[in-house]
This record gives sequence, structure tokens and C-alpha cells, in this order.
Amino acid sequence: MREFKRLVPYRKALSLLLNDLEEIPDTEEVSLDEALGRVLAEDVTSPIDSPPFDRSAVDGYAVKAHDTFPAREYNPVELRVIDEIRAGEESRAVVESGTAVKLLTGSKMPEGADAVLMQEMAERKGEVIRVLRPVAPGQNVAKRGEDVKRGQVILRKGQVLRPQDLALLKSVGFSKIRVKRKPRVGIIVTGSELVESLNEDALEHGKIIESNSIMLKGLVKRYFGEPRFYGILPDEEEKIRSAIEKARSENDIVLVTGGSAFGDADLAHRFVKLLFHGTTIKPGRPIGYGERTFVMSGYPVAVFAQFHLYVKHALAKLVGAKNYETRVRAELVERIPSQLGRYEFVKVWYEDGKARPIKRRGSGLISSLVESNGYIEIPEDSEGYLEGEVVEVVLY
Repeated sequence: MREFKRLVPYRKALSLLLNDLEEIPDTEEVSLDEALGRVLAEDVTSPIDSPPFDRSAVDGYAVKAHDTFPAREYNPVELRVIDEIRAGEESRAVVESGTAVKLLTGSKMPEGADAVLMQEMAERKGEVIRVLRPVAPGQNVAKRGEDVKRGQVILRKGQVLRPQDLALLKSVGFSKIRVKRKPRVGIIVTGSELVESLNEDALEHGKIIESNSIMLKGLVKRYFGEPRFYGILPDEEEKIRSAIEKARSENDIVLVTGGSAFGDADLAHRFVKLLFHGTTIKPGRPIGYGERTFVMSGYPVAVFAQFHLYVKHALAKLVGAKNYETRVRAELVERIPSQLGRYEFVKVWYEDGKARPIKRRGSGLISSLVESNGYIEIPEDSEGYLEGEVVEVVLY
């Protein structure tokens, strides 16, 4: 089998890839219930102040703060309760000196009041309260627009929408939001040795159960895309050529697993004009890219690494996504050696600020992926990291 004469450095290959792609212009409006994980197509400004009025931050009594200044537990101040309201109600009373209005957390502040006395700081008898401690002007009051002001940009284009983002949008009145169209991603799996489901007789005769497709479908969905599966193809030139052409015409990008190396049965790379073929990443160095098509490895761990190091960033470019990775600092609990000239994808388990490398590194060992929850990138000019060294972990 012919080997690569020269491997393209990882960062150069990634740059070639990203420069070849343009952001998809298409957008669509979706309900907030459907917006989780979608990418905002435009900046969003608030149409209202939030909260829309001054409101109480506690259960208690709306008062004029200066009435309470002399109050002490040994010398309480008495105020007359002129109204009581519940959350969602509005008092018509005007708080004047010597009076108070009973209200609950979230209630709109009545006219004339400038502070709220917590109910624990008052003793009530009938329509009179005895104030035990003073409050300052504005104390226990959430001011109008304290959270968000009308016209304020609350979310930026490219934001990957999280549950808290949706809550903010809902709180200022949105029920729908404009997001980028999901990139359509064609997935083709090649390999005459592959079968769709468990067949013990077939397994005994050299077949294996195909698993790349379900993994790639999940990864594509997680990173903004809409997967379209074109099936498992045998190592036959015309079938692979035809499938790649069809998938390319119907999708924004195409992922082909198997056929990226130079063996007699490695056919997929022959049907794509590649910008690069063979990079310094480990595992997965035979990856190739061109004509919006990724020619990937057949081994699941290598495919997983290739997706995170290349395809994920391509999908983010297509939708203009920002801050789509979670990166944390962690202390290594074991040394990780690395070979100069290789850009390594090292699986780790991250917990409590520490990262433990997964020792099993075979490209076919899917269980090693299950045992990990993140990865460390080791660049080509490094011989690895020492035990106790603080490194960056990308979580997945």
C-alpha cells in the first residue's frame, strides 16, 4: 500500500478547509421550543424593559424609606397598612408618609413607595405594623430595566442558543426567533466487510457491524447539521462514485467513511479533487478534503477525531457559530508522551479540575470513546505533557 509522501500540518489543512467554505445565507424562523442548539441569524434587541416596572424583590411592605430611619428593635416605628396586593396585581393606593402596602415578591411597587421592608423586619397587629429595622431607598426593589433595557442587544448573531438564552428571549416577549438553516450533511459509509445489523453467521465469516453512521448522525445533529444517510456501499467504484456525486448535489457537505488511504479497496478519495490528503493528526491522518467532501477513515475512533478536528469547525463556519466549544483548564494526572511531527487527539476523562488520559488508543476501540468525555490537542512541535501540567481540555 502506497504511503503519504508528505503530511499537511493540521493547522494548514484546517485553514485550507475553512477558506474553501462560505457561511450559508439561508435563515428560518422557528419557535423557541424548537430553537435549542440552533444558531442565531442576527443580533436580537429587547422590545421592552425587563422587569417592565419597579417591583418588590421580597415579601414585605412597600414604604417610604425615610419613615423607617429611626426604627430599632427597642424603638420600633409604627406604620398603617392601607392596602394588600398579590403578585400580578397593582395597588391603587398611594404610599404617603406613615403608611405601607403589603405585597409579595414580584409585585409592582405602588406609587409613592421607594423601598420594601422584609416582612421578617415587621410585627403586624391588625392594620398597623411595627418596623424593627430601617431600610434604605431602593432596598429590596428590582428597578425597571434592571435586567434588560428596551433596545438593548441581548444576544449576538452566531450565538448557539442555550436554555438560559431561550429563557431571556421569552422573558422579553419573543415566541419565535430567526436562526441559520441547518447545513445538510450527506453521510456515506463504504466497506464490503460491513453489515447493518447483528448476523452471527456473517460475523463468523469476516463481516463486522457498521457503527460510523449512527455516530456521525449524532455528531452532525449536535453541531448544527441535518444528517442524510446514503447507506452502506460495497467497495465498488461505480457505486461509490455515483453516491458521492448524488450526495454532493443534495447537501452542503458530504462525509465519506472508508477509502481515505491507498489500499486496493480505498476508492473514495479517487472521486474527489482534494485540497489536501493526509495530515499530521493522530489518529486519522489519511483524511482528505475537497469539493465540500470529507474522505474519512473507516475506524470509528479515527472518524471521531477527524470530526472534532475538522468537520465540527466546518459546520460552525457554515452557520457562523461562535463559542461552540467548551474548553476548560485541567491538571494532568499522568504524563502524556507524544511524537514530534504529529498533532495528537488524546482522549481524557475530565472531572473536578483534573484530566486522566485514556490509555487504550486503538482506532477501532469504540469503548475508549465511551470512557472519555473530552480531548487534549498536542501540537506537532511538542513531545507531550508532564504529570501535574495544566492543559486545556475540549469537552464533548
